[in-house]
Amino acid sequence: MKILVINAGSSSLKYQLIEMDDESVIAKGNCERIGIDGLITHKVTGGATVVKEVPFPTHKEAFLEVVSQLTSGEGKVIDDVKEIVAIGHRVLHGSEIYKVSTLVNDEVIQTIFDLKELGPLHNPPQATALKACQEVFGKDVPMVAVFDTSFHQTMPPKSYIFPIPYEYYEKYSIRRYGFHGTSHRYVSKRFFELEGTDPEGTKIIVCHLGNGSSLCAVKDGKCFDTSMGLTPLDGFIMGTRSGGIDPSVVTYLANKEHLTPDQMSDLLNKKSGFLGVSGVSSDCRDIRNAAAEGNERAQLTLDILVHQIKRFIGGYAAEMGGLDAVLFTGGIGENDDSIRERICSEMEFLGLKIDKELNKNASRNEAVFSAPDSKVKAMVLPTNEEIMIARDTLEVAGLK
Repeated sequence: MKILVINAGSSSLKYQLIEMDDESVIAKGNCERIGIDGLITHKVTGGATVVKEVPFPTHKEAFLEVVSQLTSGEGKVIDDVKEIVAIGHRVLHGSEIYKVSTLVNDEVIQTIFDLKELGPLHNPPQATALKACQEVFGKDVPMVAVFDTSFHQTMPPKSYIFPIPYEYYEKYSIRRYGFHGTSHRYVSKRFFELEGTDPEGTKIIVCHLGNGSSLCAVKDGKCFDTSMGLTPLDGFIMGTRSGGIDPSVVTYLANKEHLTPDQMSDLLNKKSGFLGVSGVSSDCRDIRNAAAEGNERAQLTLDILVHQIKRFIGGYAAEMGGLDAVLFTGGIGENDDSIRERICSEMEFLGLKIDKELNKNASRNEAVFSAPDSKVKAMVLPTNEEIMIARDTLEVAGLK
């Protein structure tokens, strides 16, 4: 059985076609510059790569081209689109409405769009993509929405309620939601598979580190706490996001610079973080290179990143009453051994001790890099959100 996995943005549409019998990726690609002009990159596993300029006025034309690439020409991998039994979609925000992955219908699409205030950059284009996909593939093909927020719905109220007047939670559902949930779920589940361990009684921390980053405290296999909040802005320093700061900074700076709420949001989401502190780039690799050349602000940026992540790890270990493992994933977490080493250094008081040589060789692999005598395991576990979406799609669509 073949599942098509979709991750849509406002001007892009990433996809993977997965054979569920062995969970192998048959083909994958990306439709870019939707609404501008259009470009598709289509890659067949072990085969051809097709790069083609195609007009994409809307997401519908992008889906039509995906169908064309999968079923014809150099990138053909299936004879008929009917071989795709279901389609899984990544959706950012489900609020408290969607606590699990959900079968898509017109009402679900409308609700995802209506949550635009909680996910303004993601939910509207994802709702648009769902509608376009429905138009191209037809309503008879089951579609499933897999929400970034759903894994975090197991948090206890003490983890998700903000200490503002409770009426605003009741009126507007203002609370901690958390994101990267599909990644945190995959990595924690994969850890238990590799360990052959029952999740009950375990205490682990998943560090999803990339341009957008979050930590998740996973207790008994379920989310207990997470660093992102109402939106993906909360937590610690990221590519262009500030992470958590004193709320008075917002009002003080808005008054000083005469900035509107939307301008402040833009500053904190798009002009802060690595970019804002370093003045170099939003990419950790560029910052690391600049720091190596003596750039003090670039070095400060890395210092802040490590410092804040350590603070979260220590806090989560205290919250859970112990720690069994720290798992690293995401672009930075999987690939940057120097950041991993710095985060895990001086953690012996928690029982965490790493082997520096193992750490250097751990990047991009499923690999343990804690020392043999470490009481807490440290691992790199590359994430695979697409396979989690595909698995959910198979199950929710009743095809499993």
